[in-house]
Amino acid sequence: MIDRIIDARRRDLGDGFVVGRVLPAPFRRTVGPFIFFDHMGPATYAPGAGFDVRPHPHIGLSTVTWLFEGEIMHRDSLGFVQPITPGAVNWMTAGRGIVHSERSSDATRASGQTLHGIQAWIALPEGAEEVEPGFWHHPADMLPSITFDGAKRTLIAGSAFHATAPAATHSPLFYIDVDAEPGARVQLPDDHAERALYVAEGAIELDGIRYDAGKMLVLTPGAPVHFITPGRARVMLLGGAPIGERHIFWNLVSSRPERIEQAKRDWAEGRFAMVPGETDFIPLPEEPKAPEPMS
Repeated sequence: MIDRIIDARRRDLGDGFVVGRVLPAPFRRTVGPFIFFDHMGPATYAPGAGFDVRPHPHIGLSTVTWLFEGEIMHRDSLGFVQPITPGAVNWMTAGRGIVHSERSSDATRASGQTLHGIQAWIALPEGAEEVEPGFWHHPADMLPSITFDGAKRTLIAGSAFHATAPAATHSPLFYIDVDAEPGARVQLPDDHAERALYVAEGAIELDGIRYDAGKMLVLTPGAPVHFITPGRARVMLLGGAPIGERHIFWNLVSSRPERIEQAKRDWAEGRFAMVPGETDFIPLPEEPKAPEPMS
């Protein structure tokens, strides 16, 4: 049933904010169109503290931040200002280019908060990589919710279990949040070419083996798969049609390396539209240094 097991790798993004980097992994870069998958937190901010991810660009992908706890204030170059809260989908398609910032709101900065969730990037297919950028907010009551066998399944994006989420996707995919009670039995969709599950909280048992939080299981295509939960658990199910080779530099994704180079120049030379009302930004990072030759 299991093709690969990927452990979340600890990454400190600064200000004490630690994520578990899952995708891309050295031996598995994508699952369906999912090209980036970070488990954020839990990170606790005391009153008066917060986080600030300054304006930065994206191309060639859609982003979705799914929160279990806390709030993030989203602002982008199209003029959208939207608090991201648990249970709601905020779907940003970068296409030919968008800039956004992610910060603590004034209210959460004053009161303090615990921030916990998943940030995912979905690579756009070649025919849609240069679509017009856009942003869509879908509140929790618009999302399909399916509860049986001791688990609530919220369809974040795509299609599964004879339901379709409202977010406008560009290729076949599914993305589901499973909130499971002890003893739940959860079947994965079997109508998508590539599938994986990620244990965000608690643990699961699959084929008699226990897997704890922080592990992604990439599953064999086509095989019927279900897991059970010995205790309460939060599990993300994801996958879809293979997207093909993609190049990644920083926040830029494309099927063409020359498009990445163009976007790098555009950001360095100030040709992206900026977030209204914000003047700071994240500079283009330096290229990774080549390893020293061995003597």
